[in-house]
Amino acid sequence: MEWTGALYADTPTVEVETWIDAPPEKVWALVSDIEMMPTLSAELQSVEWLDGVTEPAVGHRFIGRSKHESLGEWQTTSYVVEYEPGRVFAWAVEDPDQPTAIWRFRLEPKDAGTQLSQWAQLGPGRSGLSFAIDRMPEKEQKIVYVRLKEFEQGMTQNLAGIKQRLEASE
Repeated sequence: MEWTGALYADTPTVEVETWIDAPPEKVWALVSDIEMMPTLSAELQSVEWLDGVTEPAVGHRFIGRSKHESLGEWQTTSYVVEYEPGRVFAWAVEDPDQPTAIWRFRLEPKDAGTQLSQWAQLGPGRSGLSFAIDRMPEKEQKIVYVRLKEFEQGMTQNLAGIKQRLEASE
């Protein structure tokens, strides 16, 4: 990822991808299982569905609990905003109309396996990062850049973990 000088209001994004030697239905089973994600993430500690649901569908909600050395501990409610079984799973954090972030997995069959990408967008809704920017507005671009790098590193680890689990079982 290159230095972009992005501002939070620019809703900057980052995306990583990998090819997995496993069919899309096996990859889908992992990426659509939100309770598996904390096993891959250093930041995301736990996830649970709300309202008595147990699987994703547009409009379903879940709580995520996270922990970060610089940002502390927090909990968010996420809303499934895109759900195409076997292809796309996306959720908006806190407010689906003004999210603090949006996350998306996308799958495509490729070369007898699966091309998997994970994408994330910061903002436009206010988040914990907004408070850091409020305290140090002159460092906004650096704060955004560092957070996007953290997202990129975490997503790279997520995809590597999914790839390793699936390819080890094939």
